[in-house]
Amino acid sequence: MTAKQWTVVDPKSGPVKDFTITPEDVGGAQRGYRVERRKLQGGLTDGVETLTVDNGTLKFMLLPTRGMGIWKAWQGDNEIGWKSPIHGPVHPQFVPLSEPSGLGWLDGFDELLVRCGLESNGAPEFDKQTNRLRYPLHGRIANQPARSCTLSIDGDSGQIKVTGIVEETRFLFFKLRLTSTLTTKPGEPGFTIHDEIENLSASPATAQLLYHINFGLPLLDAGSRVVAPVKQLVPRNAHAASGLKNWDTYAAEVPGFEEQVYFLELLGQQGQTQVLLKNADSTRGASLHFNTRQLPCFAVWKNTTAGADGYVTGLEPGTNFPNQRSFETKHDRILKLAGGEKKALELRFEFHASDQSVAAAEAAIAALRGSAEPVIHPQPLADWCAP
Repeated sequence: MTAKQWTVVDPKSGPVKDFTITPEDVGGAQRGYRVERRKLQGGLTDGVETLTVDNGTLKFMLLPTRGMGIWKAWQGDNEIGWKSPIHGPVHPQFVPLSEPSGLGWLDGFDELLVRCGLESNGAPEFDKQTNRLRYPLHGRIANQPARSCTLSIDGDSGQIKVTGIVEETRFLFFKLRLTSTLTTKPGEPGFTIHDEIENLSASPATAQLLYHINFGLPLLDAGSRVVAPVKQLVPRNAHAASGLKNWDTYAAEVPGFEEQVYFLELLGQQGQTQVLLKNADSTRGASLHFNTRQLPCFAVWKNTTAGADGYVTGLEPGTNFPNQRSFETKHDRILKLAGGEKKALELRFEFHASDQSVAAAEAAIAALRGSAEPVIHPQPLADWCAP
């Protein structure tokens, strides 16, 4: 049967009313799913448009207002995400990206998945002559509302598809478009994101994209571990190097913990790779599946501070490492787009609710690793880590 479609966001047609879609609204044989469109009210969330997808096994909240990010997910009563001291999801109007420090992005940071890009995706960068901010922390795309967003559901296959278009443009400068399509099916313990970056200009352009994927309590706990097919690993700075022995494990909450970041190159088969975060007793976890030919750089961000301050880790596949843009450009870690050109990136999430599922993920990663021994660099590398 033909999939049915609903408008989630469309400024051309005026305000879209909230709605709830169930199998009765779609027809076909598939059952057990529910999709809700809501516009939040009050506080920092005021005006945020959300789309909550429940496929019967996994529920997650999409944020068209925040660059098609994902706020949180749930497997039954188990929340997947983290407890930020920011009470969001925060409307972009309350996020001061142009704040002189370059750190205004942090005012809205509380999602499970937030994209960093498109003009830049790393640390803040300032003009050396005037000291004015050139590129804010992690870029602007996460705080750009989607210009359009649609939902479609196929009653026969059960496929739920959400497509959003987000643009990051500035007259006389860059003209970039992100078209993001998320798909899932009833009973699937995950979802797939297919992103397409398009240069809307007739002239060449460059872009960056990093998926900042964040986990905290209860999935992340003392004894949790990252499992990855590491080819080589580099600590970002001397402080990260001091914790190199335990780069892949997590401690209990430590008030005042100073973040540690590690840059990785991963092994894969035809580029396909997998990274797992599992809890201390290996009964729950989350896997990321992606292709290193599209996303060649990977970062692990550890921030195991007190729970009240944001006990969290970030698993971050990207087109580059999250250094300043000029540093990554110098080392040719940047997407190059001819006029009108498009480039695709794909990322699949899989959530594990049993020890058997976690063990299967570990076995798959071991197969990717094979007999290869990872190269662990004891100190930052000059061509990987900006001073």
